Parts: sequence; C-alpha cells; structure tokens
Amino acid sequence: MANDPTKTAHTDRLIADAIRNRQTRESGYREQALKIYPWICGRCAREFTHLNLRELTVHHRDHNHDHNPGDGSNWELLCLYCHDNEHARQLDAEAARQAGINPLGAKTTARATANPFANLKDLLQRRQNGQ
Repeated sequence: MANDPTKTAHTDRLIADAIRNRQTRESGYREQALKIYPWICGRCAREFTHLNLRELTVHHRDHNHDHNPGDGSNWELLCLYCHDNEHARQLDAEAARQAGINPLGAKTTARATANPFANLKDLLQRRQNGQ
C-alpha cells in the first residue's frame, strides 16, 4: 500500500514547524543568556570568544526548555562537552532509579542478610578452650 502524499506533506509540514519553533525559541533565550552571562563554561571554566562561541550552549537547570525566565535563573552556559556530560549524567541517574539502584551503586531492593560475625563469639570460645 503506497503512502498517502497528503498525509506525508502534512507530516513534513508539522515537523518543519516544530523545528522552526524550537530554533526560534532557542535563539531567543540563547541571545539573552549570552548577554547576561560571561562567555565562560559554568563547569570547566573554559573561556569563549566570537571565534568559538558556537561551542557554548545554554543548559536549562530544571531540564525544561520552555521555562525561560528573563532573569536567566534557569540557564547555565556550558561548553558542548560539559553540556553532553550533564545530560548523560541525568540519563544515567534516571536509568539507575528505574533499575532500583541508589547513587552509590547498590541495589535498593536487596538487603544484606548474611552476618559474617554471627558465630564469632563461639569461634573465639573454642579457640580459647583449645578445640
């Protein structure tokens, strides 16, 4: 069965509109953030100039790209590497939470049941009695 050209055109138009809207929204808060903050990565402190400014991104602290207060309180300028790292850490934390693993790496659903020192007193008594 062939694709309906009307549906394909409509889908293409929706995707193009979504991309255009995202780019418009991003350019707005990016320009604002670059005016408010010094051109320095908030994590690694790398400094940027007009030559490499494209490598400096705006990170949303609450991860909500629609929350863009004019005072910049939800923004942080990060270099591409630190920005990728921040989002990777967020994804890792979410995956760990879903797997039931706490931040230290231990499963939160499993409890320790073994007690290696449970019969230590008996062993020491036997040793003292020469057994």
